[in-house]
Amino acid sequence: MDSINHIKSSAVPIKIENIDTDQIIPARFLKAISREGFGDNLFRDWRYNQDNQLIENFPLNDSKFKGKILVAGKNFGCGSSREHAAWAIKDYGFDVVISSYFADIFKGNALNNGILPIVVDDEVLKTIFQSVEENPEVELEVNLENQTLKIKDIELTFDVDSYKKICLLNGYDDIDFLISQKDKIEQYEQKRHKALQDENA
Repeated sequence: MDSINHIKSSAVPIKIENIDTDQIIPARFLKAISREGFGDNLFRDWRYNQDNQLIENFPLNDSKFKGKILVAGKNFGCGSSREHAAWAIKDYGFDVVISSYFADIFKGNALNNGILPIVVDDEVLKTIFQSVEENPEVELEVNLENQTLKIKDIELTFDVDSYKKICLLNGYDDIDFLISQKDKIEQYEQKRHKALQDENA
C-alpha cells in the first residue's frame, strides 16, 4: 500500500446520510477478487442513470469537485460488511474519508486498505460541507503524524488506532508490519528458547 502522512487536497462532498456499502459498490459488481477496477463502479447507481448515462449533478461527475478526500454524511459505510466498498473508494483515488460517524466494520476495512477515516462532530462536518460547496477549490490539510485536520481557520485533532497509524504511515498491511518486526521477533524467540533451556537444565 502507499503510505499516508501529509495530505493537502480539495474534497468531494456527498451530503447524504446513512450511505451503505451497497450504495458505495452495488452487489452485482462483487464477482472480481482483485482490488483493481472497483473505482469505476464507485457509487455506480448514483453516478449513472438507467440508460448508463452520467448523472451530471452527482458530485463525482461534477468537474468542479476533485481531490483525494471524500466528505460524506453521518453513518457512512453502514449495511453489509463487504470489504469491496473500501476497495472501490481507494481505487477511485480517495485516501481520506471524513464523516461524523462510520460503521465499525467499514472503518476497519478502510484502515486495512490504506484509507484514513476521520471522525468529526456534526457541526464541523456541516462547516466542511459549506466551505467546499462555497469554494470547491478550498483545501483540507491532513497530518496523520500529528493527527490534525485543518480547513480554513479550523484546526482539530482526530483519533486513530495507534497500530493502524503505524501501518498507514509506512504503507504496511498486516504482513508487512510483521516483516518489519522480524528482528524483534527473532530476538524474542532466542530469549524464549534460552529461558526454556535454563528451566530444563
